[in-house]
Amino acid sequence: MKRFAFIIPPNVELLDLAGPVQVFTEAKFYGFEADIRFYKLEDVTVSTAGLEFGDLANFKSANVKEGDYIFVPGMNFDYVESLSFRAQTEFFNWLKGCSQNKITVCSICNGAFALGHAGLLKDTQCTTHWRRVKALQEQFPEAKVISDVLYIKSNNVYTSAGISAGIDLALAILEDLKGPFFTHKVARGLVVYHRRSGTHKQQSIYLDYRNHINPQVHEVQDYLIENLSKENNIEDLASLVGMSPRNLSRVFKEKTGSTILEYLTLLRKEYASTMLNNPEYTIEYIAAQCGFKSARQLQRLLKQ
Repeated sequence: MKRFAFIIPPNVELLDLAGPVQVFTEAKFYGFEADIRFYKLEDVTVSTAGLEFGDLANFKSANVKEGDYIFVPGMNFDYVESLSFRAQTEFFNWLKGCSQNKITVCSICNGAFALGHAGLLKDTQCTTHWRRVKALQEQFPEAKVISDVLYIKSNNVYTSAGISAGIDLALAILEDLKGPFFTHKVARGLVVYHRRSGTHKQQSIYLDYRNHINPQVHEVQDYLIENLSKENNIEDLASLVGMSPRNLSRVFKEKTGSTILEYLTLLRKEYASTMLNNPEYTIEYIAAQCGFKSARQLQRLLKQ
């Protein structure tokens, strides 16, 4: 079981912390095994909103190992600029040691400054809140600071832009660990769209066309993903969600920008491409499992 250790600094921004935490908490609801732990940086921890945290173990007691994750959420920038923060050499050295032990270190917002002081941003692509991009580059000139991405992974380090971008970062990590369809379920449970930067993996059909909150369209999309080999005619799909075929076609196109047939074809093509990685499957078998009328039809689509 992987451990997700959240280091809570003084003046922490609540959403920087709560967003990623909720992603992994929601993932546990779907069966993901995650050990979520919280540790303090200093003796007294109060958020920027005035919420005080109870007694937490010190970060030095975090029993993290290879393959685990450490998160440093953002905090009030006055604290980031303070002598108190810059004097946290023990913490910075600990972060560096964790990274050297193949523990993934992640930051949200200006938590990236902690990674910078730990020496983890040298020759590393990274980002932070747009207000602090210039300051991050000035303080750590050997870092490759990027201003126009939500998050980025480089040299075993994840950094993200501010506030809600921590949710996107956590979803990206979850996708690496559990795949796109599982991540889609988690994102939908959180009622968020799984956004990705251009530096992340190529877009996935399981996550595309989901930038809406229409429950009936989501239900049709989920049904299609799980029933590719069926005929999936518009009458049956409409009946599934209690809509007329004409209204479903209209609403689906309006919410996704794609027709149902176009979306279904992309799903079938994606699944076929995955099955082709298994040498035991014949092209005829794959075509049948994906709902294509013939192997020739599948081969023609794959060439496009």
